[in-house]
Amino acid sequence: MVLADLTAGAVEDAERRAVSRPLADVERAAAARTPARDVLAALAPADRVKIIAEVKRASPSRGALAEIPDPALQASLYEQGGASAISVLTEERRFGGSLADLEAVTARVSVPVLRKDFVATPYQVFEARAAGADLVLLIVAGLSRTVLTELHGLITDLGMTPLVETHSAEELEVAIDLGAHLIGVNARNLHTLELDRDLFARLSDRIPDSAIRIAESAVLQPADVTRYRDAGADVVLIGEALVTGDPVATLNAFLAAGDTPVRGRTETKCGALSERSETK
Repeated sequence: MVLADLTAGAVEDAERRAVSRPLADVERAAAARTPARDVLAALAPADRVKIIAEVKRASPSRGALAEIPDPALQASLYEQGGASAISVLTEERRFGGSLADLEAVTARVSVPVLRKDFVATPYQVFEARAAGADLVLLIVAGLSRTVLTELHGLITDLGMTPLVETHSAEELEVAIDLGAHLIGVNARNLHTLELDRDLFARLSDRIPDSAIRIAESAVLQPADVTRYRDAGADVVLIGEALVTGDPVATLNAFLAAGDTPVRGRTETKCGALSERSETK
């Protein structure tokens, strides 16, 4: 029920915003934005694991984490520390985020920025682009196949990149059928909030070479990055550990832990991703 409640709340909040800022206005703002950054190039497989660093004040599972009075400063420290992309929680009720956080971050950093929220409507997608987002999260478990396909297409049409998040082999097949270029496996079950630290390792080999493999959650120390690297992750998304400590030093330690070739990486995969990025 947690995911359903979070999604319903996010949609309700978007509907409230739409009263004062109609869809037509948001569409115009999205069209006026400079083109989205090249996400596939930024996150393409390399000699070490890459990191998406998250601006995150709280979570349903952990409660309050950090105040983060200046999200743009936090994001700039992430970029300084070597993050390849920034994730910004914009959900208001349980994560303490906002679209203002997203706008502030996109104005400060030069790396791609992800709108991480419970996106379920076209209005939220246009909001993301209007705020400068380059990526938008889509959670397979929270969307019907029809809505997922519609939003995936809209995100792509607006020049952004969808990050399709999965939590099971069945959801992974949906992401693959969708043709997702970024596939995340989240160790946290969003229905129960329980962690399955071995989930990525069980699913990683099912992700095709045409997609970038992203491991999410259960990262508190460098050994966790090493574990994901050994399981085949191209990218690791990290939140809690970065907002509760020194972000630059923590990032340096995490990047060092992923500074060896990823198991199962092939030149074919790297080449395919590079070619796709050039033709996007």
